[in-house]
Formats: sequence, structure tokens, C-alpha cells
Amino acid sequence: MRKITILDRLRYRFDNIMARGTIALIGWLFIASILLIAVASVALVLLGERPAGQVDPPTFAEIAWMSLLRTLDPGTMGGDQGSPLFLGVMLAVTSGGIFLVSTLIGVINTGLDRRLDELRKGRSFVVEKGHIVILGWSSQIFTVISELAMANDHDKNTCVVILADVDKVEMEDQIRAQVGRLARTRIVCRTGSPISMQDLEIVNLHAARVIIILAPEDGDADSQVIKTILAITNNSQRHAEPYHIVAELRDPKNLRVAQMVGRGEAQFVQITDLISRIIVQTSRSTGLSVVYLELLDYAGSEIYFWPDESLAGRSFGDALMAFEDSVLIGVFSADGQVLLRPPMDRLIAPGDQPIVIAEDERAIRLAASPPPAIPDAYLVSPPPRQRSPERTLILGWNGHGPLVIHRLEGYVAPGSHVDVVASTPVAAQDIGRYCAVLKNQTVAVQEDDATDRDVLDALDLPSYHHVVVLSYSDTLDPQTADARTLITLLHLRDIADRLDHPFSIVSEMLDIRNRDLARVTRVDDFIVSDRLMSLMLAQIAQNRHMTEIFGELFDPTGSEIQMRPARDYVRTDVPLTFYTLTAAARRRGEVAIGYWVREDAQRDERNHGVYLNPHKSRPIVLTDADQIIVLTSDQWVDPGEPEPA
Repeated sequence: MRKITILDRLRYRFDNIMARGTIALIGWLFIASILLIAVASVALVLLGERPAGQVDPPTFAEIAWMSLLRTLDPGTMGGDQGSPLFLGVMLAVTSGGIFLVSTLIGVINTGLDRRLDELRKGRSFVVEKGHIVILGWSSQIFTVISELAMANDHDKNTCVVILADVDKVEMEDQIRAQVGRLARTRIVCRTGSPISMQDLEIVNLHAARVIIILAPEDGDADSQVIKTILAITNNSQRHAEPYHIVAELRDPKNLRVAQMVGRGEAQFVQITDLISRIIVQTSRSTGLSVVYLELLDYAGSEIYFWPDESLAGRSFGDALMAFEDSVLIGVFSADGQVLLRPPMDRLIAPGDQPIVIAEDERAIRLAASPPPAIPDAYLVSPPPRQRSPERTLILGWNGHGPLVIHRLEGYVAPGSHVDVVASTPVAAQDIGRYCAVLKNQTVAVQEDDATDRDVLDALDLPSYHHVVVLSYSDTLDPQTADARTLITLLHLRDIADRLDHPFSIVSEMLDIRNRDLARVTRVDDFIVSDRLMSLMLAQIAQNRHMTEIFGELFDPTGSEIQMRPARDYVRTDVPLTFYTLTAAARRRGEVAIGYWVREDAQRDERNHGVYLNPHKSRPIVLTDADQIIVLTSDQWVDPGEPEPA
């Protein structure tokens, strides 16, 4: 065994001192400087040395001051005169000062570099209160940030804090490139694992007003989301009040366990289920995807809860005419229930909050004058609605496909049929467990390439009422999948033009940039899954009760948005106002929220013909080809959830 010497012990202690960090090193340099000055001052006082020309011996304080100046500034010694011993001591002090100051500068510089490196790592504590926390990182985060910034543009102190297992500088660079500069919203990025309780403390989670959890784009995404919720709800440092957590789930089968760990504090956006519902609804109503984007995007008109009791005592039907620049669609009752399109004779009670569609929460106000009288001659008696079997064609395949077929069951009449054409054999396996619960439709699967023109020509496209083009998002990267979708759409549009037989086409795109490129195909509706989910997350983050509204809007047994022929409600080709459309819909127990002009369907500058929440007194002239956008219900039965395989 090696013998430990005094030198070893001194070296060991020196190493420990050096390892204590910048503050410890500065402290030891300060002590060394004091010792150097003290030794030099004591020596000169005891020896009686003094500068040349000074009669009285200097005091200890004077010598210490002279030594300090020479320690900090070597140039001070240039004018010294005196005995060789005095000059020698001053030279020693100056030389020691040069060494100590140089070392101090190096230590401070190293400490600053180390501190900057730590800041770049994004591990410092966030001192914020009432902020928005986003846990996780995906391509959806840019839309979420943009929407939150627009929703809170009236608040100068809005702060969005992001915690993800991504380099802090990389996150900031991507946000700067994708979102740009935000005027009133501050973005703070921190690097850490959202499933680590220790890392969650960095973002001051317990002082946040809302927590958004993004699912990762690879791996077992739902497991990561569930573990993140567990890390929040089971944290020993958590506060007693419920958290406001908004999370996304990809597989509906994981909803039950997610709700258990969420303990009623989390609202979930089920991506696959919601997208399938939206695809089904938009396939049956041209332009409906634009309506949803308008409602979900804070750049247009969106849904607000109006905390005002001005309508108390009035019936819901009467209150529909009370707004000029907003549309009343429901009531948030005093007992906490969301009631969309309640009975027209239901009285609005004190404590009820009207649910309205408006351009901005601050713009909601009652009309200054009573509504005009609506001539009965402008209103049309509703014709009987008859349902007949429908044929639907699905081109392409992904995880949304089985649920699309399943959700169609709640809308179509008995005897309907669905054909699936996909280049992947997975389609037949997925459909298998859903066909057992289908009563109104049959399904046939054809394994073929929908980008092949010969395949499309052989499908007898004019026989289909609706065509849905799904992206191969489960098997291909986004750009390749969108490229195949685009090719299919170009063929479909060319076939429709050649046959002079228009049929509704709904397409699913993955990249919003490819959606803009695909406008040349003049497809009726585009569904951009990630963007819709991002918009919903931002909406629910602003108001937790939006979960209940979305649940009813996308439920075939609830109050959903539909496009109906305007000629079935009012006289066409005569000047009307939206007050007239409101009254016509009210007669049927429906709520008119806008109208669609077919002539503007391909004009982006006019929102593709969708006019949501128009000014009620502005004159409009509709044609037989135009449609009214209403909140209604067909009272079809939802087939329910199939048993898991």
C-alpha cells in the first residue's frame, strides 16, 4: 500500500478546493491577496522603510493601501523611489498582484463560460406564475404556440414555457423560424424529460394555469403521455387545487386508463377518433372543413363563453336575434352543463352563460336596436327529408380508416356500401373487427394502387356519392405520403372534369404546405390532421369546457354542424339578411351560424365561400346552389364502440 505523504495530502486538499467552483476560487484568491498585502505591509513597518522624500514613517494602513494599489495596477510602481529594500518589497507585491489578478480574470472568464453553458442547457428554474406549460415536442407545437399567442394578444404578460427532451437552443431556433417574433407572448424553453418529477420542477409546474401535453411523433406515444400525467398528479409537491391538463391521445383504447391517471384533472383530445369523425362529416357536407378551421383558429370567429346576464329571462329562441355581430349557439348552465342548441322555449336563467360565436371575446355585445320583422314570404316550408342508400369510396389507408367506416354507420341509410382501395394488405385486417357491428352498410376491400389511373378508371367513380382519400401516414413519411395523395387527387379531378359528373372529394394531408400545393386539384375539403389537433389543444387550453362542446359537435347523436341547401330554408335570388336565415333555421329548432356561396368555393381570399358569423343586417343574395350552415341533429343512432380485438 502506498504511503501517503504530506505533499499528497496538500495536493488532495488543493484539488478539493479547485473543484468547489468559481466562487470558491475567487474567495481563495481574495484571501491570498490579503495575505500578500498584509505580509508586505508588516515587513515594511517593522523595518521602518519608507518612500523617498517622506520624513515620518508610514503607518500600516498607508503601506497596506500602497501595496493594494500596486497589486491591482502594476503601473503604479513606476514612480516609486526609496531604498533598495523598499523597492524590492514593492516589486514582490506587484509581481504577486500580477499573478493573482491574471488568475482571477481567468477564473471569472471560465466561470462565465461555464454559466453560459448551463444556461444553454436550459436547466435553470423558471420564475413565472400563471404561465402556460407545454410538455413534449412535436411538429404540432408551432401551431399551438401561434394560437395561444393570438388568444392572449390582449395580455402583455403571457408566457409559454416548454419542457422537452430537446436541446434548448435547437428549440428556440425552430420556434423562431416557424413561428416568428411574437409581440406580447414570451417563449421560455427548458431541456428535460416530461416524465421526470425532478425535471418538471424546473418549469414551476405548480404555478402554471394550464399544462399542455404533446404526444411524441415516434415510439409508444400514448404511454409517454400517460407517464407524464402520472408524474404531475402523483407529485408530492403538487398543490391541492385541480390542475388544468390538456393532453392528446392517439389510440382510443388508451382513453380509459388515461382518465384513471388523470383523476378528472385532464381533458383528452383523441386524435384518431376525432379525425375520423371530422372526415366523415366533411365527406357529407362540402366546405365543412373550412368551417371547422374557422371555429378552431383564433384568426377568425371562434366559440366563447360570455359571462353576462343581459339575456336572463329571455327564451333561447328569442335570444338568437339579440346579437348583431355574434351568433348564440348554446348555454353554459349555472349547474355546469354545456347545452348546445337547447329547446327554443328554454328560458335563460340567472347564472347561465351564453355560448356564442364571435370574432373576439371583447366584441360580444347585444345589438343596439331590436331585430327587424321577418316577412313570412321569405321563409320556405321544409321539404320532407328522405334517406337513400349511399356509396362511399375510400382510397388509401391508415389508422383512421376503420373508424371512418365505423362512424359512417351513424349517418348512412340501410343498404349503403363502402369500397376500400388501398395498396396495403392491412386494410382487410383492420376492417374485420368493425364489420361485425355494421348494420347499415357493407364493406369490400380491393388491394390496388390508387395512384394508378387505370385502377381509378375501372372503379366507376360516378356511382359513388362520396370519395375519401386517406394518407398512407402509417407506412410512409409525410412528404412521400402527401405526394401519393396529390397524384390521386389530380387523377380524380381530371376524371370528374372529363365525365362532367362532380362528386365530393375529401382528402387527408399531413403537411400544411402540401395542402396549399394541392389547391390546383380543386378538392372540396382538405383535412390536415396535425393542424386540427393543434387548434383543438389550444382551444381547450383556453377553456376546459371546450372538450364538451367538441364532443357534441362531432357526435352524430348530438348537435353537429351541417350544410343544408339554402333553397330549403328561404327564397333565393332575392335580397335577404342573416336575420332571415336565423329565423328560418329557428323554425326547425336549428341555429344558423353562417352560409356558403358555391361561386366562391375555389377563392382563397373569400375563405372558399364560407361566411361564418356574418353581420346579421348585411344584405345577401343566395342562389339555389348555395347552402346555409346550421347547428342541427339528424337523430341517427351512433353504433357505439366496437369491442377491442
